[in-house]
Amino acid sequence: MPRRTTERDTSGRGERKSERAEKPERKASGGGRPEQKRAGSPKLCPVSSKCGGCQWINRGYGEQLEMKAMRFRKLMEPYCRPEPIIPMEDPNHYRNKVHAVFGEDARHNAISGTYEEKSHRIVPIDRCLIENRKADEIIVSIRGLLKSFKIRPYDEDTGRGLLRHVLVRVGHATGQIMVVLVLGYPVMPSKHNFVKALLKIHPEITTMVVNINDKDTSMVLGDREQVIYGKGYIEDELAGMTFRISPKSFYQVNPVQTEKLYAKAMEYARLTGEETVMDAYCGTGTIGLIASRQAKKILGVELNRDAVRDAISNARRNNISNIRFYQRDAGEFLLEMADAGAGLDVLLMDPPRSGSSEAFLGAAARIRPGRIVYISCNPDTLVADLRILVKKGYKVEKCVAVDMFPYTDAIEAVVALSL
Repeated sequence: MPRRTTERDTSGRGERKSERAEKPERKASGGGRPEQKRAGSPKLCPVSSKCGGCQWINRGYGEQLEMKAMRFRKLMEPYCRPEPIIPMEDPNHYRNKVHAVFGEDARHNAISGTYEEKSHRIVPIDRCLIENRKADEIIVSIRGLLKSFKIRPYDEDTGRGLLRHVLVRVGHATGQIMVVLVLGYPVMPSKHNFVKALLKIHPEITTMVVNINDKDTSMVLGDREQVIYGKGYIEDELAGMTFRISPKSFYQVNPVQTEKLYAKAMEYARLTGEETVMDAYCGTGTIGLIASRQAKKILGVELNRDAVRDAISNARRNNISNIRFYQRDAGEFLLEMADAGAGLDVLLMDPPRSGSSEAFLGAAARIRPGRIVYISCNPDTLVADLRILVKKGYKVEKCVAVDMFPYTDAIEAVVALSL
């Protein structure tokens, strides 16, 4: 089962983006396509009843797709008829970002896994059917090394112990692996020997980072980091581009479906090479960078400083010169553009799970881009935002659901609007 926490992870496009991203990412488990064994088998997932993260683990994949398509169709009925839902060819082991919380059992043995639903009791887990296999193996190996290095897991109640969390990120195309050890205080005994011991078991690891989270908080990552092996980041390839992934970077956890999602967004944008495009809530710039190959000029706007830094780095890494990033509130930025009489042809927006603000939508309507492509991870807030945009003169032309998170009730969608 996925290792789930109750906090807002800071590894996204700022807190706003990670709030929407983490929820579906951590609510999936199980496996099986329609012709395979049903996903609810105890042999496939012995802890599903405790974790509670997989709403649809007992449903076959075909049934899940039908239910998601039906729900999305009902929501979109007032606006347009959706295209057929875009499925995964293989819904297993799609998660390339794996998080484990560490603790101790009653006998003070180290355990790792996920929090039990609606609690902070840890459900011990060794492997999950939707998580990257190698990432799961690395987490188990780390747990096995703790005793010999006299490292105790962190205790939330007493504040004692060292290791709080482990985060593993795997490049889908490159195979590069980053391991992040989240510690309760900044001193890790024999850390270099620990690195050597882990690399002996898993030489495929390309970088390791220590993150310090010494605050009484439910957040996973703290503000301080120290690279203890490798470059401190990994790279991955998506849609023919190379992206840098650092511990706090937002990067979609299902790269296979992300390519399909972004391809559909580009199809809906209908770019000809002459357009000025804004990528609002741009995060590390993924969508805007992909669009840059088909547009004249791209403006990426994002409030999170770390994300903007990664976005600039990604543009340089891919030799893209027609994109510029701004660390600003997207709504305020749009209003300033409107006041200055600037034009905007296409607006790409990928807001947090809570949807966009009425102020942003009002600013968008004021500058009046000819087309809006709305990428959503929450159809309910999507519909609320569409209602506002339609009142302001826009029409929904096309829409489609993309199954980014099999075995959950989460639905990702792309919608095309025009004046």
